[in-house]
Amino acid sequence: MASKERGLCLVYTGDGKGKTTASLGLAVRATGRGQRVLMIQFIKSPQRTYGEKIIFDKLGIEMHQTGVGFTWTKTPEEHREALKKAWAFTKEKVMSEQYDVVILDEIHNALSITKFPIDDVLPLQEVLELIENRPQGMHLILTGRSARKEVIEAADLVSEIKPIKHYYEEGIPAVKGLEF
Repeated sequence: MASKERGLCLVYTGDGKGKTTASLGLAVRATGRGQRVLMIQFIKSPQRTYGEKIIFDKLGIEMHQTGVGFTWTKTPEEHREALKKAWAFTKEKVMSEQYDVVILDEIHNALSITKFPIDDVLPLQEVLELIENRPQGMHLILTGRSARKEVIEAADLVSEIKPIKHYYEEGIPAVKGLEF
């Protein structure tokens, strides 16, 4: 049963741009209300600079980039190892009871990888157990494309962001400040 006292599970998914951006806005809003926020990014690598990391450091919002980049930039074993470490880190942080809001950015992307096996390093069943057993009062936000049906069923809110028009279609690549 959903309640703000129990904490809510929010899912932002779909093929459109804006899932991470929605969670960033939520993080800023929660921080403004004195809540302790943690964001863990499952795909983005700490080897690159992202605008959200720069501003979160200035605002005092804890963020960890645990990935090694897009799935086509590294070997499957590099991704598997990163996901394994990220998942262990996530479980530890969520269950520490130090946070009011935890954002698992691009976890849906990680859960939907089919190029190599991931269920032994990021088991869907454990994700569902974390949603169910998170500390009382914690809001958990999960973002990324292709949210699994089971996660959608476990969530209290699901927003699907769908593309209607995008400048990529006109050959304009990712824009600094808008996408990274």
